[in-house]
Amino acid sequence: MTKQISLLGATGSIGMQTIDIIREHSHEFKLVAFSAGRNLEKTREIIREFSPSLVSVQEENDAIMLKKEFPRIELAYGSKGMIDVATHSDATLLVNAVLGSIGLESTLQAIKQQKTIALANKETLVTAGHLVMAAAEKYQTIILPVDSEHSAIFQSMNGEKRSQVSRLILTASGGSFRDKTREELKNVTIQDALNHPNWSMGAKITIDSATMMNKGLEVIEAQVLFDMPYDDIEVVLHRESIIHSMVEFQDTSVMAQLGTPDMRVPIQYALSYPDRLPRKQAKRLNLVEIGKLHFEEMSFERFHALKLAYDAGRAGGSMTTVLNAANEAAVALFLGEKINFLQIEEFIERAMDNHVVINNPDLETILHVDAKTRNAVHNMVK
Repeated sequence: MTKQISLLGATGSIGMQTIDIIREHSHEFKLVAFSAGRNLEKTREIIREFSPSLVSVQEENDAIMLKKEFPRIELAYGSKGMIDVATHSDATLLVNAVLGSIGLESTLQAIKQQKTIALANKETLVTAGHLVMAAAEKYQTIILPVDSEHSAIFQSMNGEKRSQVSRLILTASGGSFRDKTREELKNVTIQDALNHPNWSMGAKITIDSATMMNKGLEVIEAQVLFDMPYDDIEVVLHRESIIHSMVEFQDTSVMAQLGTPDMRVPIQYALSYPDRLPRKQAKRLNLVEIGKLHFEEMSFERFHALKLAYDAGRAGGSMTTVLNAANEAAVALFLGEKINFLQIEEFIERAMDNHVVINNPDLETILHVDAKTRNAVHNMVK
């Protein structure tokens, strides 16, 4: 039976790789609805190839223009359009591949409609993980992780008892600047930061990888998804990105998921779960060719953003919302050449220092804290 897919963030990096999987397995998956931002060229290409029922874009004028070009397709726009895509009546599985906390409300609405959620949008869990997991339990919805690290943990736990897990070990490539000292980071450029050694990703997530905030967000996401204490979630530097993460059990056995660095693998696993489908064009893992795998301890002193993420996670409540909002705002300022690289974590830390934690915040509170934090970070430049 063909799975009906709705996709948020179709024209982004994860979105386009999801499209690749749907294309490769057209007998298994059908794209019935998708959202895009402002990339109308890619949006048109996807519409022509897949003929979805509903498409949402960011701007109303773009929706009106596309409606004239594709009169048979329903067009929507803005945050309401994203919710319409996420809750489309034909869709059984939502892939949330948007960047940032903008994907939160759409995910919550899809959970209420009992859609299976394939989640690549880690900011949703960082910002409001307690709300998402509570809703998933209430509406008996499955949340399948798409991040390579969380997919690896999910796969390594298959058939095992959660109560017998003693430690989660997330691997980190180290990002673009893994071999630079903090002194050397003072004058790095945007282009330097976007040059990731292992993975092909969008600009925001590549910057997050360079600061190591991406791994920090993943630590919080792992805590939310797998209900593990922060003291039992470890990060190790693994340059080759071959082991995607590991799970240690109470008998000291360690399960790991390995593979070449290709996001299509965890995306496809989430789409096909509980089955596995063949990958026709994927590069197979050749350990003899690789020869050696390397592991190093993560330094909180060197990767200060990772420490901030642990601090925010342990503080709990609204602090993770502040962490994420401040990071998104600071990264945007860096990409806009308003601040330098090291100021990203400086602005995040200032936002956290200025915040008084609100425990168990509801959605309205989270959205208020998010907006207030972004505004405060932008004002730091002034």
